[in-house]
Amino acid sequence: MKLTAARAQQLVSAAAGARRHAHAPYSKFRVGAALLAASGKMYTGVNVENASYGLTICAERVAVGSAVAAGERQFVAIAIVAPGAAMPCGACRQVLAEFGDCAVICADAKDRRQLRLEMLSVLLPHIFRL
Repeated sequence: MKLTAARAQQLVSAAAGARRHAHAPYSKFRVGAALLAASGKMYTGVNVENASYGLTICAERVAVGSAVAAGERQFVAIAIVAPGAAMPCGACRQVLAEFGDCAVICADAKDRRQLRLEMLSVLLPHIFRL
């Protein structure tokens, strides 16, 4: 499956919709993610904060977990909607890299037309492999 402009916009819209359900009572930094699997199915995730910050789960990893739980193992793209079009953290980059290279689309929460697009392999050029 190829990532088209229309599909990229669908991902951004889905991530923005999911973002409304983020649990971010401490930082107020709400993030939504939408992951496109090679099957064509889409999986969403939100950040889930915890009073013990180290236990917080990023939206990207929630989306990956949902996709993997459904049997997916190949991803085409992930869209992330957050303040400032924030890029995925290093841990999320590594988790995504476990399943190969994919497009990473980051959109600003206030103006979703402000997009940043990069391939995961550019964001994490030296992934850890066991």
